Amino acid sequence: MKKKVLSIVLTIMTLTVLLTGCGKTKDKETTDTKTSSNKVTDTPSTDGKDPAQTEEANIDISEPVTLTWFLNGNSVSDDKAVLEKANEYLKEKLNVTLKPIWGTWGNFEDNVVLSISGGDDVDIYFTSSWTQNEYNKYAKDGAWLRLDREDNNLIEKYAPDAWNMLPDILKNSAKVPGSDGEGVYALPGFKDYATQNCWDVNVTLLEKYGYTIDDIRNTDYYGFEEILKKVKEGEGKDFYPLLVEGMVLERMVNNSIMVTGDSQACNMLSYYINPTDVSKEGSYGNKIFGKFETPEYKKFVEKTREYYLAGYIDPQMAIADQANDARTAAQDAGKYLIGTQSYSLGYETQASARRGIEVQMVPCTPAYVDTTASQGAMMAISATSKNPERALMFLNLLNTDPELMTLLNFGIEGTHYEVVNGGEVKFITEARGTYQPWTNGMGNVTILPPQEGQGLNFYDTFKEYYASATAIPINGFVFDQSNVETEMAALANVGGEYALALNTGAIDPATKLPEFIQKLKDNGIDKVVDEAGTQLEKFLEEKNK
Repeated sequence: MKKKVLSIVLTIMTLTVLLTGCGKTKDKETTDTKTSSNKVTDTPSTDGKDPAQTEEANIDISEPVTLTWFLNGNSVSDDKAVLEKANEYLKEKLNVTLKPIWGTWGNFEDNVVLSISGGDDVDIYFTSSWTQNEYNKYAKDGAWLRLDREDNNLIEKYAPDAWNMLPDILKNSAKVPGSDGEGVYALPGFKDYATQNCWDVNVTLLEKYGYTIDDIRNTDYYGFEEILKKVKEGEGKDFYPLLVEGMVLERMVNNSIMVTGDSQACNMLSYYINPTDVSKEGSYGNKIFGKFETPEYKKFVEKTREYYLAGYIDPQMAIADQANDARTAAQDAGKYLIGTQSYSLGYETQASARRGIEVQMVPCTPAYVDTTASQGAMMAISATSKNPERALMFLNLLNTDPELMTLLNFGIEGTHYEVVNGGEVKFITEARGTYQPWTNGMGNVTILPPQEGQGLNFYDTFKEYYASATAIPINGFVFDQSNVETEMAALANVGGEYALALNTGAIDPATKLPEFIQKLKDNGIDKVVDEAGTQLEKFLEEKNK
């Protein structure tokens, strides 16, 4: 039934002709998810307050402050005009000047870790469950400032409106064991907080070769061969029809998911979900595995190797520091047939407009709620920030003020976009090309205007859709690496050597997969799996009491 509902929603959003994306306390998470249907019926909480009415404390903002803000996933080469306007606005509101660091998909991971370890003068960091500066670990390590101390609740003082606008599940996901006790160490972004991986299909090209979207829906990864072959032959040797993000591809094919807390060079651990009813146990039950030893993984890398050798996968997808930029460029040029996509409701409309093709999504599973997604985009105040109060005031304003959020996300009206259809945003291609922040990585997307084709009520649909998503059985679980940190560091190096290359077909699994597995064993993968399994058993015992 859920799959049918999802299909209907995706179809409606396609026809109306979008939005991109990809440590909870156990007692509160159980409250969110422990119902007979396992639905997360979640609505934003206002705690009896009107989010539009900020209670102004007696805060001295007479001294001007510059805030450095480290973001992820952006394509920004010219921010001068936007920052001039934004800083004029922020000067009036908060006496703040904003200095963003526009981390990209390609450089964020390495640079953010160096920035934090080097004690850089940064006030606000993007963090999440899946980046190298992983929220839970860095909260424990003392990198983030706790925001809700009982004796000094910074959220209540400086960001009550932004906090009160969040759904309860995002609030609860932010509460983790950290260096300063259990509490909130980052402000979650109100974005898509359920996970859904989909095939991103260039329908324009698909139909050119006599196929329809049903030809994708009615098969799976192992049945793409005929279609890929025909399109490859027609488009030429420099065209790669299968556009993949290696780690996402594996999860899509095998219905495996990331285990929150396991964010190394690749994910060592995995949990297998039920692809038809995500509230039920998957093929391995409620167990955590080292997925690289499973028969599913072996079958996947063998087929991927076939596709790679046939010329269906761009070799750049196997090169860590090139893959994301190359994939984004191919997407934006519409130079692909089937891609991997961590979906956000309405994505296909936005993608179609930007790429100049018809884009449709084919889901691999229903949307599901897990800890990884609900900690998917957050803003932490650095423990070394000299102005944490003003930084939190800025985040409060950003997440509640549509004018500021729209300016920083979409740029300047008349320069970067125009307003059409009574309130929708239509981007001006040339200007958007030089100023394109990652919207889902910035904050509360629900106060943005809809984009062209989404419809004026899009964000009402957006909130309803994510509030009704189904929780997986281990939702709320976070792996604590503390007892196996040495092993995890060693395994990260091994994973970095093999996993991406295997997942994109660049190396031969006949020889390299056994070699990879042996190196994992030599560096402690069995100990890590056992530790994760023990933690999960305890978590489920507590959750099911």
